[in-house]
Amino acid sequence: MKKKLGELIWLIVGAGIAMTLVFLLVSDRFSPLILAPLAGSAVYLFALTDADESQPRALFGGHLGSTIIGILCYRMFGDALWVSVVAVVVAMAFMMITRTIHPPAGMNPLVLIHDHAGMIALLNPIAVGVVVLFIVTMAWSRLRPGKRYPARWW
Repeated sequence: MKKKLGELIWLIVGAGIAMTLVFLLVSDRFSPLILAPLAGSAVYLFALTDADESQPRALFGGHLGSTIIGILCYRMFGDALWVSVVAVVVAMAFMMITRTIHPPAGMNPLVLIHDHAGMIALLNPIAVGVVVLFIVTMAWSRLRPGKRYPARWW
């Protein structure tokens, strides 16, 4: 029990550091909602480290792909409800076809359409947030013996 409690505290502190850096580094021009998918990613990276959905391919591919889909859907069709539905479904299909399923990334199209985001959102806040989470998770996992992130690169 003591070992599990220590591991839990270790993971909570790591996730806290990662999310603090994300909050500090992402652009504040966007709705705070954009941090929700990134917070979901922190849960996957720190609590479900070995899951396929937590690996770099899924983390980067899921977030970047769904972001591009959301932005393109908004730019082509506006911000109607049906556009949000189509964007989420297309993002899900994209992640399934490319084997980049990362459930928190499924929210990106909704948030980006709501924020009327342009392509710059792909860089900041999405890419910046994902890179920060990835680097902190990888570094944090190496500071303590046991599971290392990533479990697999591809």
